[in-house]
Amino acid sequence: MAKHLDIGNAGEAAVVEYLQKAGCTILETNWRHGRAELDIIAKENDTLIFVEVKTRSNNFSAPQASVTPHKQKLLTKAAQGYMRIIKHDWDFRFDVFAVHYVNENDIRIEHLKDAFFPGIQY
Repeated sequence: MAKHLDIGNAGEAAVVEYLQKAGCTILETNWRHGRAELDIIAKENDTLIFVEVKTRSNNFSAPQASVTPHKQKLLTKAAQGYMRIIKHDWDFRFDVFAVHYVNENDIRIEHLKDAFFPGIQY
């Protein structure tokens, strides 16, 4: 597997562990809908959380900067598809995790809770 894929997988695994330790239930990982993929779908109490994980091994740019308005639109469509399938009846939010991968023993996680709201552009 390519190194960047290994780093991305390590970042997602670290976020799954982070969420579980925070008391969340992981419902899905790498859930696909059309052209979009939701990295993690979790539930915290009565809130459905759609998680986008961005992992970087360099300091050239903030990982969360790559969650562009276009990416947000794709994530929103995928989330709508998921909610339709499960006939959701609770709140939801979109969280972004910026993961800074130094090495397998040094992974830093920045949690941007409620990172964006669908339909609102700044």
